[in-house]
Amino acid sequence: MFGSRDHLYIALQGGLMMLPSRVDVAENAAVLLRKLTTAHGPLMFHQSGGCCDGSSPMCYLAGEFRVGGSDVLLGELIVDNIADPIKVWISLPQFEYWKHTHITIDAIPGRGGGFSLESPEGMRFLIHSRLYSDEEWALLENATIITGA
Repeated sequence: MFGSRDHLYIALQGGLMMLPSRVDVAENAAVLLRKLTTAHGPLMFHQSGGCCDGSSPMCYLAGEFRVGGSDVLLGELIVDNIADPIKVWISLPQFEYWKHTHITIDAIPGRGGGFSLESPEGMRFLIHSRLYSDEEWALLENATIITGA
């Protein structure tokens, strides 16, 4: 398995197959991410599943939140007019719970998590999810995961 900026691929007998994405970004979130990137620089997300804002993806400066072996890289968001991909991490226990689910990061009016960069903007990030189809899951079920170790 290997990746490009946009896709992960898995080698199959007779060729390569693109893996379904695990995370995408909605347009409202893309607009907010462009604003935050302009103000702060490169960004990252972490979905911890902890208390308080545990169901909200937390947006940080890239590298500000230290990831390790108990964090899984869901993917990288490619957003128009943002030079660097935005890595999206999730804690391993949350990944085990959500691994059958495609996640889309969106933004809506409201107060974000206290440590998340969007808090002062009057917006908050949230996730929409859907279960993978049987065909998508067949490709992802045994795919290698990347951890922060």
